Amino acid sequence: MTTKRIGLAVLCAVLAIAAWLQFSPKAQPVIVEKELALDSAAIEKSNEVFLYGINVTGLNIVEGKVSRNQTLATILSPFNVPYQIIDEIAKKSKEVFDVRGIATNKKFTVLTPSDSLQARFFIYEPNPSEYVVFDLDSMDIYKAEKPVEYIQKEVGGTILKNSNLSTEMLKQEVGYDVIDQFADLYGWSVDFGALQAGDEFKVVYDVKMIDGEVIGMGNIKSAYFQHRGEEFHAIPFEQNGEVNFFDQEGNSLKKAFLRDPLKYSRISSRYSKRRFHPVQKRYKAHLGTDYAAPTGTEIRAVGDGTVTDAKYTSANGNYVKIKHNGTYTTQYLHMSKIGKGIKPGTRVKQGQVIGYVGSTGLATGPHLCFRFWKFGKQEDWLREKLPPSEPILQENKIAFESTKSIVLQTLAAIQTGQESKLLAKSPEKASTSGE
Repeated sequence: MTTKRIGLAVLCAVLAIAAWLQFSPKAQPVIVEKELALDSAAIEKSNEVFLYGINVTGLNIVEGKVSRNQTLATILSPFNVPYQIIDEIAKKSKEVFDVRGIATNKKFTVLTPSDSLQARFFIYEPNPSEYVVFDLDSMDIYKAEKPVEYIQKEVGGTILKNSNLSTEMLKQEVGYDVIDQFADLYGWSVDFGALQAGDEFKVVYDVKMIDGEVIGMGNIKSAYFQHRGEEFHAIPFEQNGEVNFFDQEGNSLKKAFLRDPLKYSRISSRYSKRRFHPVQKRYKAHLGTDYAAPTGTEIRAVGDGTVTDAKYTSANGNYVKIKHNGTYTTQYLHMSKIGKGIKPGTRVKQGQVIGYVGSTGLATGPHLCFRFWKFGKQEDWLREKLPPSEPILQENKIAFESTKSIVLQTLAAIQTGQESKLLAKSPEKASTSGE
C-alpha cells in the first residue's frame, strides 16, 4: 500500500511540473526570442554578396573591357572620380601594378555606393587568375589571386592512319602542356615518330578552372599507352618524398634525361658518320641530332647538371654545354639567344629553359643541333638507352599494389575514342665541338 502511495505521489509531481512548464509565461518566450534573433542574423548574412573579396551588398556594379587607347583616367572620369585622386592612385600603385600597363580588352569592374555618384572601388584583371583592387577612398592598392579549382579529366583515344599523338589528343581538347608531359612520360618507352594506326592512349589529368572557365592544364595523374600490342601503364606513387610514375611491375618510368630537348619539334637530321653539310657543301660527320623548330622555341636541359660553356662561336653560333655527371655531357647549338642567367658554373634542372631555337653559326635555318657525350665520346642520342630510376622498394610494395589496383580500375573504365569528360574536383594543390 505504501509503495502505491509513493508511486502516485511521484506521478502527480511529474504532471504538475509538466503543466507548469507548459503554461509558465517566463520559459518559452526567451528561447523563441533567441531563435528569432539568430534566424534574422543568419538571413541578413546570407543576403550579403561578395565580389573580389569585397562586400558589394548595396553597391552598384559596372563591368567592362578596356577599349583601345583607354587609360585609368578615361575609365574613371565617367564615374566622377576627381583627377587628383586618379593621379594619386596612379603614382601610388607603381609598386603593385603600373597603371600604364592597362591593356586593351582586359576586364575591369567599378563599384559605386548606391547613395553616391563617385566610384569607391576600381578592380582591374591583368590576366584570368589575378586582379588588382584600387580602393579609391582609403587609397589602398593590392593584388590578389582568384581561387583556382582543379577538375579531374579523363581522355581516351586511338591513333588513326596518317595521324599522330598530338593530333588525336588535340581532337579531345587536351592542351599542349599535357601532350608534352605525356611524351616525356613515355619518351624512353615509345618511339612517337613510329606510331601505328590502332595504337591507343588514355590519360587522367587536372584542368585548372577559374569562375567556371578553363584557364590551363594541370599535371597528369595517371596514363596508359598501347603501342604495337604492348601495354605501358603510368602509375603514380610517392617514394622517398617524391611522386614518380611506375609501370605495373613497379619499375620507374623516369630516366636521368628527357627524351627530347624541345617541345613540339621534329627530327630533321640524325647522327651520321657521313652527311652532306648544307653550308660547307661537303661530306663530313654529323655527330648530333637536329630538331627543326620555329625561331624562339624554348630549349630544355635534358637533365640536371652544371653549365660548362655558354657563348658564341662562328661554327656553333650561340650554344650551351652541360656536364651532367662523370659519364654524360650534352650540348645545344645555333640558339637565337642563350637563356637568362645561363653561364658557366650555373646549376640547371631537368626541363629548365636554357635558350631558344635560332640559326646562328653554320646553319641554314632555325633548328637545334643536340649533341651527346658518354665517357667523353660523342654517341647517337636516339640509340641511347638509359637505366630507369629506383624501382618500388620492398617495404613499399604492399602500398604500391593498393595504389596500382585503384589506378588500373580508373584507366580500364576509359573507352578509347570516347568523348572526354570532367570528373570530381581534385585535391587542391590549393630544373665544344663544331659541326
